Amino acid sequence: MTGNLIWLCVGILTCLVTIRFRDRIFGALKRFDQQNVARMAQQQQDLSDPGAHFRHALEIADEQVELVEEIKVPDRRTGLPVVHYLFEAQVFVTREEAEQMRAARVGVVARRFYQELPQALAARGEPRSKLSARERASQRWRRTIH
Repeated sequence: MTGNLIWLCVGILTCLVTIRFRDRIFGALKRFDQQNVARMAQQQQDLSDPGAHFRHALEIADEQVELVEEIKVPDRRTGLPVVHYLFEAQVFVTREEAEQMRAARVGVVARRFYQELPQALAARGEPRSKLSARERASQRWRRTIH
């Protein structure tokens, strides 16, 4: 009897919490769904876009480079805090300067990817096959089983 009463209280509490925070819960699910739909639409566009590979390389490089950070530094004369911008342990007076330096760094990271790509492909040791990765894996699997 007491166990049923506890489960009833837990159920009512769950309903109350869901009702109280439904906008946040369902809003997060709706945003997730919208991002998923946008990602799938972008993937369909990428199939016909010859420059999609470059955009993806820049996006990956952008994720690898740290963001510009806003810091407050005391002014030497007045002692009041002044806003400066920090990027890779270098302080900049304006955000534009820091963002330009960050963009240059993203370009360097993406460029390095393309410079190392031929070596990475050559290191694989096998010529490029017309089969997909799934088909190659299934052929290797068949060889190991039989």
